[in-house]
Amino acid sequence: MFKLKLPTDPRWANIAEGNLQEILTDHAWCEQKAATNAIGLITMLPEYPEIVTELLAIAQEELEHFNQVHEIIKKRGYTFGRTRKDDYVNELVNFIQKGGNRDTLIIDKMLFAAMIEARSCERFKVLTENIKDDELREFYKELMISEANHYTTFIGFARQLGDPEQVNKRWEEWLEYEAKIIQSYGNKETIHG
Repeated sequence: MFKLKLPTDPRWANIAEGNLQEILTDHAWCEQKAATNAIGLITMLPEYPEIVTELLAIAQEELEHFNQVHEIIKKRGYTFGRTRKDDYVNELVNFIQKGGNRDTLIIDKMLFAAMIEARSCERFKVLTENIKDDELREFYKELMISEANHYTTFIGFARQLGDPEQVNKRWEEWLEYEAKIIQSYGNKETIHG
């Protein structure tokens, strides 16, 4: 899926299902951060109205996902916890090229977003295939499709804004880097943990 080099061990779903309050809180905050990231990209691309329009739609959809997860938390009588530090995402941030020109930075931020969407989609697929909770299995199936669309959109923007061959080469570098860091994750009840 998405050429990810290291798939998530399906046993991670058991860890996640063992503490649904925690996974749902973490997931809600992931959606909020995804919306914030899309808005941040908008501020970098005012000269591309069609991209801004699409990023606005993504931000709104991510906020709607945040709302959906929050409603599940309330419905189940869970406590909605504070935002969590996402070590996986922070490690990905370290791979964004710095010191280059504006276009290179924007393209790398698009690939950063695509990588998060790809891994989130893959994790949602693992949940869909492995948890016993019928409501959440269906919910994560729907979100899996949405995340796949976001991944495709971000990769498409990167290719639109840069040389597609160079973007594809950089995407391969992202995949290699992500494969190295993801080895340390998959043992906590968080979306990327």
